[in-house]
Formats: sequence, structure tokens, C-alpha cells
Amino acid sequence: MSEPYNPAREGAQMSFKGRMSYGDYLHLEKLLDAQETLSSAHDELLFIIQHQTSELWMKLAIHEIESAIAAIREDRLQPAFKMLTRVARIFEQLNSAWDVLRTMTPSEYTEFRGDLGQSSGFQSYQYRAIEYLAGNRNQAMLKPHAHRPEIIEQLEAILSRPSLYDEAVLLLAREGLLPEADAQRDDWRATRPGSEAVRQAWREVYVAPETHWELYELAEKLVDFEDYFRRWRFNHVTTVERIIGLKRGTGGTGGVSYLRRMLEVELFPDLWRLRTEL
Repeated sequence: MSEPYNPAREGAQMSFKGRMSYGDYLHLEKLLDAQETLSSAHDELLFIIQHQTSELWMKLAIHEIESAIAAIREDRLQPAFKMLTRVARIFEQLNSAWDVLRTMTPSEYTEFRGDLGQSSGFQSYQYRAIEYLAGNRNQAMLKPHAHRPEIIEQLEAILSRPSLYDEAVLLLAREGLLPEADAQRDDWRATRPGSEAVRQAWREVYVAPETHWELYELAEKLVDFEDYFRRWRFNHVTTVERIIGLKRGTGGTGGVSYLRRMLEVELFPDLWRLRTEL
């Protein structure tokens, strides 16, 4: 019978006194102490971890989207493609997380729902930042964060600059496919409306991808991002309906009816409408 495996024999470090360990690097004590349940319900820990891990993935998505925006602005498209691919994969990961939450039944959620007070996922400022960075700039959604001036400041800073889609349109102008006047805007705070001039520019890209390969790839990366984002929204709707039916949300929204309306919001409408016209 072979002896138990001892990693120290292969040179693995086994003593961490005065050295940085795995837990030290990741601040695991802080992370694992952040799950404070308010009830004795078994499933509340699942609910907390589901949402905390989603927020961690959204933090990474924000990092990648902001970096992609900067890369596009500087005409560094290859790194931007990598970053946007990662954002799509982050939302694929977030989609898989709904499968775990769906193991919770309506009666199990009812055991602790009252302890949530008025807290609700639509109040996530990181989710709002992702929408604002992408280009859906619904300023009415600043209101849930009015009690946090530092959060308002962060979101206002995002609104003051071109979005991911704005930068893509500005790139079309730099490449000579769109008049500069159709790319620039007086106010970046508003959602960019659909534009026939912009769709015509993208149409040129799609009709002759071999001539405009990087723009063609950028367009598909944006669509890929929104594809996974839409799936995440759809899975959110079905998960909520499966658990609470058509009850109102804890934050006062219509619950499923509110989430269904969100399914109609398009991040990059020109790229979707173009498909009908090709």
C-alpha cells in the first residue's frame, strides 16, 4: 500500500508563518464573514451567496467594459475584442447561477422574504453601471441611489463620458464610414437613439466584412455581449416567476411584469435592426 501523498516532498511550501498564504491574498476571512443571515431559514444563505457572487462577477464585467471602452477610443481593437469576449463569458457564468437559485421553492423563499425589507436586485448600482457603460442611460434609475452621494458621483461620471456603443459609433466616423456630426453628441448622458445613418454605416461593414474586418468583429462582439445579457435577463424573469409568481417585488416593482419590460430594452438597437435590412 502506497504512503499518503505528501506535497512537501515535491517542494510545496507548508509553513506560512510570516508569509502570504492563499487565504491572505484573497482576504478570505473578510469574504466568508460577509454572509450574515437575518433568519433561521435554511435557504437564506443560498440567496445571499447567489447575489454576492453575482455582484463580484459584475465588478469584473465593469472592469472589462471600462477597459474595452478605453481600448476602442485608442484604436486598440484586438485587446478590446478579448475584453468583450470575457464580458460575454461573465454573463454566461451569471446565467448558470440562476440554475442554483431555482432549487429554492416558493415556500422556502417565503420563510425569509419578509426579512429582506425593501431591498431588491433592481437597486444594484453595479448593474446600473453596466447598463450605463453599455449605453442604456435611463437617468430615472439614479433615484434608488440618491441616499448614497458617492455612488451617484460614480454613476454620473459614467454618464458624462461616451458609452461603449458611443465609442463604437465614433470609431465608424474615424474609419470614414459615418459623418462626424452623426457620431458626436452634445450630451452623452442620454441613450443614443437609433439612427439610419449609423445603420447605413454598419450595413457597409456587414456587406463587405473582408474590407472592414475589425469593425465587423467589433459589431459581432457587441451583439455577443448583448445576446448573453438578454439571456441573463430572461433567466432572471423565469426564476423570479418560478419562485414568487406574479407577486410584487420586495423593492416595490411589479416583479415579473417589471422584469418582462426590461426584456424589451436593447443595448445596441442599430445592430439588431440592421439584421432585418440585410
